[in-house]
Amino acid sequence: MLSILIPTYNQNVTRLVTELHKQALETYVDFEIIVMEDGSTLYVRDNNEVKDLEFCNHIVLENNIGRSALRNKLADTAKYDHLLFMDCDAEVCSKHFVEKYISFCKEECVVIGGTAYDPNEINPSFSLRLKYGRKREARSAMERSKHGTYHNFATFNFLISKSLFKIVRFDETIRGYGHEDMLFGHQLHLLGKEFIHIENPLIHKGLDDNKTFIKKTEEGTRNLFLLNRTGRYPFLINESKLLNTFHRLQRLKLTGFFSIKYDILKSIIQKQLCSQTPSLLLYDFYKILFLCKISNQK
Repeated sequence: MLSILIPTYNQNVTRLVTELHKQALETYVDFEIIVMEDGSTLYVRDNNEVKDLEFCNHIVLENNIGRSALRNKLADTAKYDHLLFMDCDAEVCSKHFVEKYISFCKEECVVIGGTAYDPNEINPSFSLRLKYGRKREARSAMERSKHGTYHNFATFNFLISKSLFKIVRFDETIRGYGHEDMLFGHQLHLLGKEFIHIENPLIHKGLDDNKTFIKKTEEGTRNLFLLNRTGRYPFLINESKLLNTFHRLQRLKLTGFFSIKYDILKSIIQKQLCSQTPSLLLYDFYKILFLCKISNQK
């Protein structure tokens, strides 16, 4: 009935799998849990212990094939009709997490459970990631429904029927960090599939410190720029507020001006973003400046 799929890279998932396994057994349905290492060098031996649990498997890929290809490979390996994907840095916060998804395993569907953040986490080293996550990711099912069915699709915690996944799949040409989930959600939208949003979050535990998060933001912004430049994804301009703003600046011939501003303001903005009270408005402005900067580089 249910295949629980966990793509993993340098993360210890034994605690996560143990809790999922316990809950799945209590549902009395057919299930499997597959952990697949994407060229990991850490925790591989620890994670191999999940093989000792009934209906669980641990697969190690020697080479890193990327986020999209790994998820496709997991789906191809799965034997049941419904696929529950979750990130390896998740933590279960409900005793009924698996049970809530079981009721949807009798139909073709896409179900999103949501993301939560530990309310007791106050480490200032993670201030930017925590503020971004709490303000823009940790939304209730009702809020997620209001903000559109597919624009903010995230792969952190979702269920999809295998029949749908075979049609859509993740774009394996995307090798950099970020936006493969946006493209996946758009493909589902083109098929006319609506998302079901439910209150069934996982806690995001694998937080990036402020400097790492800024670096990943730059990588994701660069990847978005390169994806748009291929011309294969014309819808990105409408679905990405960042790209939409950038194109308005292009029409006004202001990208060069903002590129210069990036050089001047980079260190000042980064210092504020790494403070205990980072500004998300400034964070958005930084992304625009960075996008203008890379667009003016040969």
